[in-house]
This record gives sequence, C-alpha cells and structure tokens, in this order.
Amino acid sequence: VPRGAVEPGSEAQIDYGKLGMWLDPASGLRVAVWVFAMILSYSRALFVQPVLQMDQRSWNASHVAAFEFFGGVPARLVCDNLKTGVTRPDLYDPLINRAYGELAGFFGTLVDPARARKPKEKPRVERPMPYIRDSFFAGREFSSLAQMQAEATRWSTEVYGVHKHRGLDGQTPASVFAAIERGALMPLPPRPFESVVYTVGTLAPDCHVKSGKAFYSAPWRLMGQKMLVRTAGDIVQIFHHDTVVATHVWHLAGRSTNVEHYPPHKIAHTLRSVSWCRTQAEQIGPGAVAIVAELSEVNAIHRLRAIQGIVRLREKYGDTRLDAACARALAVGDPNYRTVKGILAAGTEHGDDPPTPAATPPAILRGPAAFD
Repeated sequence: VPRGAVEPGSEAQIDYGKLGMWLDPASGLRVAVWVFAMILSYSRALFVQPVLQMDQRSWNASHVAAFEFFGGVPARLVCDNLKTGVTRPDLYDPLINRAYGELAGFFGTLVDPARARKPKEKPRVERPMPYIRDSFFAGREFSSLAQMQAEATRWSTEVYGVHKHRGLDGQTPASVFAAIERGALMPLPPRPFESVVYTVGTLAPDCHVKSGKAFYSAPWRLMGQKMLVRTAGDIVQIFHHDTVVATHVWHLAGRSTNVEHYPPHKIAHTLRSVSWCRTQAEQIGPGAVAIVAELSEVNAIHRLRAIQGIVRLREKYGDTRLDAACARALAVGDPNYRTVKGILAAGTEHGDDPPTPAATPPAILRGPAAFD
C-alpha cells in the first residue's frame, strides 16, 4: 500500500549500513566502516556519518550531529530495533533504550521504531544505502576517520543534496529543504546534549560494579544485587531500584572506590593509618612507640597491617603488658607482630620464666575397680 503524504518536519528515518573495509593509517589495521544515515522524509535531505563502532555513545552522538546538520529536530524518528535504540520491540508498546529515550526527551522528539524485519516501513532511508556506498565510499582513500566524516558531510550537501530526486518531481533535496522543511523543524535546545550511557551489572563481593572498562564501588549491603550505572559526561551514578546509591567521577579504566562502601570490619586497614597507630602507641607506652617507629622506618604502608595488629593487642592484654612485650621484642632483636604476640601468649614480657599459674586442686584418679 503506498504511503500517504508526509508533512514537512514530521518524520526522519534512520538506519545503519556497512560501507566496507578500510585500512586505518593510524593503526595500520583493516577495520569495518559503518555509516549512520538520517533522511528527512519530506525533502529527502540526507545526513551521513561514517563510524567504526555502533555502540550507545556513537548512536547518540550521530543523532546530535544530524540535528545540528539540519539545524532543527524532526517530530518523529523511525529507526530499526537495534539494542542501542530499542530494548524490547513491540508493535504497540516498544521499550526504548534508556539512553536513547533521554536523548529523545531532551530534543522533544518521538521515537517510533519500525517493526522488526519490515524494511519497507522506512524505505526512504533504505533505498539510498547502495548509492551512499558506491558514490561516497567505494574506491576512495581517507587519511583519518575525522577526514572521512568531514567528506561525508560535504558529500551529503554538495553531491546528494543537489541531485534531482525522482520522488520530488525532479527537484533537489537541498532546494526543497531550504524552501519548505527547514522552517518546519523544531528548534534545537539552547544547551548542548550530554552523552548518556547506561549499563547493568551485579555488585561483586569486592563492593564494585563494572561499567565499560572501569569499576565503581557501591554500599556493601547491596552485594549480589543488580545495579544500573548511568554515565553522563564526567559523572557516574549507580542506581538500585531507581534510587541513587553512589556517585563517582568517570574513569576510562581502573577502580573508583569510596571506603565508606566497605563493611566496617574491612575498612580498618584504610581508616587506621600510620599516624593513627603512632597516636595509639603513645598512649600505650615507650616500648610501643619504639616498635612502631622501627616498623615504620622502611615502608610504613607495606607494614601497616603488622603495626595495626600490634596496636590491637591492647584490647586483649592491656597497655602495661603490651608495652613491656614491645620492649622485650626490641631487646631480643626481633620487632614484629608475631614476636610480640608470642611473648604475650607465653607471659614472658618481664623475663624468660612464665608466671606461676594459680594453684589448682589435684585431679581425682580412679581405677576401673571404682566402677564395679
């Protein structure tokens, strides 16, 4: 059934197509080149942008570049059911990708995906794909991706835009766009759109969730739970049940950790610093001060756990015994956590002889005859 007339500024059709293989001079590798194409259904004005990746960032960025190229926004976007656009295809109630939905809401346009495996529902963008590949890409060499994209923009304006289109009764897309459709597009927002990316991950036992190549921490009570990670510009927000539970600065790779997200018994190593241990040793006595200074002399960070362990022994043995044990460990030339702990366990902090144990009543031994 032939489609009816399309009002100016009411619709744009969008598609991805493969251009071919390209030898990237920067890396020396042959890579696949894809093209993002958006065509205005009324004037047939076309925007094309070659890309090397078809991820969420590239999809949204190409939309923004197309709107800027046209100088306005169409009221309706007809796209395929690719994951960067549609999370769940449905004829009546499709589930739009979160990041794509934010872009549509920012520009005030409607995402209306075509049905799956129904290319005739967006024929205006399907038909030019072979022409784009043969006229723009085939047989040409490009020095970089940026130069290729700049040439694609020039080709859209100076080649495709000025050819006589059969669907326009011999008029050119550029003339119809300038005369009628440009003024019918919605204006661009006053501020630029920030690229948004959503990922879903599980909070691991180390209290981190992965997004891209980086790991971000979240509260330990949510370990094993599904997290929604939203990246917008330099800010990363982690959601659990639509509630923000953590915020980080974006990293390309590596780990971003907030120590408060760890369980209490796991943050002692971070919070009880060398300075804190020195303060505790001063409260215990000169022996403890001397052994902490001895352990801190070489590499305080690498020996932090040993220092923390010695200070923690005051909870079990008290300051007086611990101070004496530290002094004795220094005297025997073996100042480390195991030595101090062994001295306290043996009770030899004041000498080699252990303290006399309290008197206990003798055991009552009975032979087998006692049970006859």
